[in-house]
Amino acid sequence: MSDNSPAHHAQLAQQYLPDALLEQLRERADRYDRDNAFFDEDLADLQATGYLSVLVPTEYGGPGLSLNEVSRLQQRLASAAPATALAINMHLMCVGVVRVMHERGDTSMNFVFDEAKAGEIFAFGISEPANDWVLQDSNSTATSTDDGGYRVSGVKIFTSLSPVWTRLIVHGRDANDETRLVYGFVRRDAEGVTISDDWDVMGMRASHSRATILRDARMNPEHVARYVPVGQHPDLLVFAITSCFQLLVASVYAGVAHRALELAAAGLHARRSTKTGSSYAEIGEFRTRLADAHMAYMAVPAQIETYCRDLDELVDHGAGWPLRLVSARVNASDAARRTAEVALQCAGGSGFSNSHELSRLMRDATASLFHPPSVDAARPMYAAALLDDEVHPVRR
Repeated sequence: MSDNSPAHHAQLAQQYLPDALLEQLRERADRYDRDNAFFDEDLADLQATGYLSVLVPTEYGGPGLSLNEVSRLQQRLASAAPATALAINMHLMCVGVVRVMHERGDTSMNFVFDEAKAGEIFAFGISEPANDWVLQDSNSTATSTDDGGYRVSGVKIFTSLSPVWTRLIVHGRDANDETRLVYGFVRRDAEGVTISDDWDVMGMRASHSRATILRDARMNPEHVARYVPVGQHPDLLVFAITSCFQLLVASVYAGVAHRALELAAAGLHARRSTKTGSSYAEIGEFRTRLADAHMAYMAVPAQIETYCRDLDELVDHGAGWPLRLVSARVNASDAARRTAEVALQCAGGSGFSNSHELSRLMRDATASLFHPPSVDAARPMYAAALLDDEVHPVRR
């Protein structure tokens, strides 16, 4: 069991994201956003601290941090550079998926640990246009080759780290057996891989989450990871992806919410009322607005930590896992948008300027609306858990 003391987490923060680096990341975030540029300098700095290997187990040469420890670090990173944190999330998620499986006795994908330690950068190529099944079906096709590999064709959207990834986890329907999905990794240098240059979005701009087009892209036999039945079937890989994706994305938006609260407080201290001569920090209405946002935020990191630690400690929530995971991400997303709006109200007109950090933060928070599943898609699951006779089990 990992050390969960404040002193331990503070030590990790200074080891991987020291204060001086965090300020550099915050300064660059404004430039990356303004120029619609990828975070090359941030990536180099994070690689230098060993950040991309934090989830690699010690027996594979990594530091073996727990998901809870990495979640804390991601919240810290997102408080300075949300787009950098969101994009790095996708690499950490891929390594984390293999870690979750490894800890539950499935070593079939452990080659990812070696490749991550060797400097490969992993990205998430699962989301597809008009595929609201996400993990449980695919609009892409995977055609087998004589050597046991596959040729994958399809469009994968929001593939963060698009300028630099070297390994992309993808899935597609098996052309020889359409009842199953093929999961595996495609190398960037594979023939048939094209990265879209279309990326001019509202927020999280530095992530460069462009679309990836696969046209008979080669998936080598050694990178074929798993076969999963189409539809709602319990599978460890699906559970691992869902867990790491939901909790690490939640961590990013928790970090955004924390920073918004800091800016809200700073905004109130900076403003003075002409009418009363007092600081806005002393005006009851504004104090109430900030207090309400703070109280709502406090539940978010607590929920994320609880479920991260449960995952680390192999707690069996069975069919209750999706309810926990999705709610953590939805609540963090809601908190990010709500606190950003409150912070804008507290900062006043200055926060509406594009030169103000809050302008970017509010746009970054808005990206939380687009991570699957949406609230509308998730609601039936929560209703079914209380109202229906049978709930589909999820393998832990």
